[in-house]
Amino acid sequence: MSLKYAVLASLLEGEASGYDLAKIFDVSVSNFWAATPQQLYRELDRLAAEGLIDARVVPQERRPNKRMFTLSAEGHADLAAFTARRPKPLALRDELMVKVQAVDVGDLDAVRAHIEERVSWAQGRLARYERIRQHLLGGRTEEEFLEVGERIGPYLTLMAGIGFEEGNVDWGRRVLGILERRAARAAQSSSGSASGARS
Repeated sequence: MSLKYAVLASLLEGEASGYDLAKIFDVSVSNFWAATPQQLYRELDRLAAEGLIDARVVPQERRPNKRMFTLSAEGHADLAAFTARRPKPLALRDELMVKVQAVDVGDLDAVRAHIEERVSWAQGRLARYERIRQHLLGGRTEEEFLEVGERIGPYLTLMAGIGFEEGNVDWGRRVLGILERRAARAAQSSSGSASGARS
């Protein structure tokens, strides 16, 4: 999938400038689609040229004029058609997993530090996602929101992001425990071999 549909879906929130969209991506899309502001601006120009979004210029004093974007009727139709198409299979490339795969011959301490960093990163994202979740709920329970909320798509994708990072934390803690026990056993074995050699 190209960035195109992530942008079109983000514009379901309403009219937005490129700056607004970058914030929307940071808050509600970053858990499943990453894009730099430069990529967003290029994509907005492309979508406007294709007629999938409408752009208007808002004059501003003391600052450059601002372009505001909305979904066009063609954009709505294209986005709706996109939801009906079969998604491509998920292709995961994670350098940390390659390091873990090679841990038996690698630098155990370094790999453990990488995993600890991944756990810490995931915990930070979970805290951020929880703030977003509370904002989306707006004081309602999850059940109330999912029953009567005007748009539930952003919440449903947030649930996936939360589940993914919870999985990272659980996996990381479990692997760290396994590596710690193996390192302790190896240290005991090596100290036993050393004392046996001395006697």
